Amino acid sequence: MIKTEDIDWQQITSDMHEKGYAIVPKYLSEKECHQFIEQYDNTDGYRKTVVMQRYRFGIGEYKYFDYPLPGIIETIRSTIYPKLAPIANVWMKVLKINTRFPETLLELREQCHANNQLKPTPLILKYGKGGFNTLHQDLYGDVYFPIQAVFLLNEPEVDFTGGEFVLTQQTPRAQSKAIVLKPQKGDMLLFTTNFRPVKGTKGYYRVHMKHGVSEINHGERHTLGIIFHDATS
Repeated sequence: MIKTEDIDWQQITSDMHEKGYAIVPKYLSEKECHQFIEQYDNTDGYRKTVVMQRYRFGIGEYKYFDYPLPGIIETIRSTIYPKLAPIANVWMKVLKINTRFPETLLELREQCHANNQLKPTPLILKYGKGGFNTLHQDLYGDVYFPIQAVFLLNEPEVDFTGGEFVLTQQTPRAQSKAIVLKPQKGDMLLFTTNFRPVKGTKGYYRVHMKHGVSEINHGERHTLGIIFHDATS
């Protein structure tokens, strides 16, 4: 895992403001990716398993980690969040939303717990051939942080084909825009959880965004998802 201070946060901030997403190459090492995949079938450390077909979420499976979170996940959340909070607060300011996110993850967690959002949300997802994830938003409650992260744990075009990361942007009174991304193994992809501001002729307006995964043509695809707010269930 690369050090947080070695990331070009000025570029990340610019990309998030301009596009609503940003990629940090090779954030996780080869060994760390392998360890997450290797531990997937263990029963310990997870609080909930979701078979996506049951809920028409797609085809695949994901597991939510339980508290206490693995050390590497806790480190990612606690060190990355303070870098993202200023971006989120700019979004709230320009959109004239009366919300300000705290400087630390601990303070955000306290807000979640005061709202009865007590369950951890980091998760690991697994797709096989034919698997996909429908377009969605990971909100989980009234308190939610507007930026999240996903880490690709397999090598595209080697371990699997297909399985592109898809974002859709819904601009008011316009057709949706599709954005197709192809992160590489170990990359951290940061993107908006719900919406982002876009500057128009009369100031900033809100565009809503959803994310999903296109169909896997062959092989297996694992991803680690890091969401910063807690959930009600």
